Amino acid sequence: MTTQPKCKDRVRPHLKSRIHDIRKLWRLYQKDPKTSDDDLGSFPEYGLCFDYVAPHTFSDQRRGYFRYQLSCGGPQDEFRFYTDENLDPVRVEYWFLDWFDGAKIILHGKDFDLLNEIFQDFKELGVVQDVKEKFGA
Repeated sequence: MTTQPKCKDRVRPHLKSRIHDIRKLWRLYQKDPKTSDDDLGSFPEYGLCFDYVAPHTFSDQRRGYFRYQLSCGGPQDEFRFYTDENLDPVRVEYWFLDWFDGAKIILHGKDFDLLNEIFQDFKELGVVQDVKEKFGA
C-alpha cells in the first residue's frame, strides 16, 4: 500500500509551479488584459475566487485574511493575504491542503512582491474593499 506524501513535503514544488504560472500570466495581463497563454489561459481565469475569511471562521483563526484560491478539494491551494489597517499586505502565505493535512510557506522577496503587486491591482480596481464588505468587515 502506497501512502501519499505529506503536504509539508509537497508544498514547495507546488508553490514554485504556481509562482511560475502566475508570473507568466501576470506579465501577459499587464501587456494586454485580453492576452492568454495556450496552456494556462488568461490571468483572470487562473484563480477560482478572491474572497475574505473573517476572523474566527475557523476555531484556531484569530485574524481575518483575503484568500486568492487557486484550486479546491483534495488537494487545494491558495494564497492568504494578511493586511494592515490600510488593506496593504504585511504577510502573504501560500497554503497547500489535502484531506486533513496542510502546509504553508511565507512568501518573501520577489514572490512576495509579485503577489503584493497583484493584490494592489485588486485594491485599485475596488475588489479588495468590495470583498471585505461582502464577507464581513
